[in-house]
Amino acid sequence: METSTFEEKLERYAELAVKVGLNLQPGQRLLIVANPLESAPLVRAVATCAYQNGCRLVTVLWGDEALVKIRYEHAPRDSFEEYPAWLMEGRLQSIEQGDAFLYIGSGDPELLKDQDPALIELASRTFLQHYKPIGDHQGKNSVQWSIISPPTLNWATKVFPDHSPREAEARLWEAVFKACHLDAPDPVALWQAQINSLGKRKDYLTAKQYTALHFSGPGTDLTVGLPQGHIWFGGAAHTPAAIPFVPNLPTEEVFTMPHKDRTEGTVTATRPLHYAGNLIQDFQLTFSEGKVVSYSAQKGENTLRTILETDENARQLGEVALVPHGSPIAQSGLVFLHILYDENAANHLALGSAYRFTLQGGEGMSDEEFAGAGGNESLTHVDFMFGSGEMNVDGLRRDGTAEQVMRAGDWAFNL
Repeated sequence: METSTFEEKLERYAELAVKVGLNLQPGQRLLIVANPLESAPLVRAVATCAYQNGCRLVTVLWGDEALVKIRYEHAPRDSFEEYPAWLMEGRLQSIEQGDAFLYIGSGDPELLKDQDPALIELASRTFLQHYKPIGDHQGKNSVQWSIISPPTLNWATKVFPDHSPREAEARLWEAVFKACHLDAPDPVALWQAQINSLGKRKDYLTAKQYTALHFSGPGTDLTVGLPQGHIWFGGAAHTPAAIPFVPNLPTEEVFTMPHKDRTEGTVTATRPLHYAGNLIQDFQLTFSEGKVVSYSAQKGENTLRTILETDENARQLGEVALVPHGSPIAQSGLVFLHILYDENAANHLALGSAYRFTLQGGEGMSDEEFAGAGGNESLTHVDFMFGSGEMNVDGLRRDGTAEQVMRAGDWAFNL
């Protein structure tokens, strides 16, 4: 069997983003936010594919992680609340006029490990405040949006520290291509089948309407309450015009919103969390009445505190997601040190805001109504992984009985 070249796989990656991730429509425009500059070859491939499929205009906003680090090293210490508001206003205008939105993002997971945590917290909060209107549109699936993450040299050296930088980068590219099934004869068809499979899982769980999920495993004994009318999602989402799209590629999860006030117990992370240029490792959270009441981390505790102190609701949950331990990313045994990949290797939770579309009628509710129904509103939404091959999950029914959802990390029901 002939092996595809790197350029051919890159073109397939672009095609996957355009046709499956975004499901870009003829005549639609596309906004790409790309960070870092190393992603330029993939950005160009995406633009080519988009135009070939009828896109009227591709606009690219570039970012550069080296400039981010330069700011922390040299900018005035009292300048970290500065932000170019026009940048987000332009992105918001693009989304409001119906343009599809693709984020191509990756980088060094420890870019800011030696920088002042207080400045990181201030800059992160400032960004989130300006990003909130865009996040609100994503939470309502107003237009097609998707995220992909190509490798970079600095990221690869953290994943494969025992190899030369160029060999590490090549290995990470192959791992990403494999996670995205780009060696398959027809990756687009394969992902459409995967999306259909996830759709059956989410429909099954939505119909069950469990009142809570109980997770048990090493270091974890946690009950996550679920609101009445919660909706499970997985694979494809849909715009108000019923256009399907896939927000994350790759994707192995089904997810819904927890009730913000009904999480009890302790959860221990099973994979590191990359946040704001820092790694958080070997951490544990304890919840009472929905809120984190205590926490610890062997590495990155200050960064964990930054997340929890983003705003008053950052200590509550906005997402609970189920991922079988048999997923290809989990079975690879590789820790990617990147949330897009690592969250598709394990069950995970998100601190912060819930997606309104995961509650029946949620998009049309006022903030007060959404909160009253159990939905969490926050500036942040940060996923962390706690699943493993030793995790059991039970769905709790209204009559108090429990049903097996997962055993030893994999599905306990067949469809």
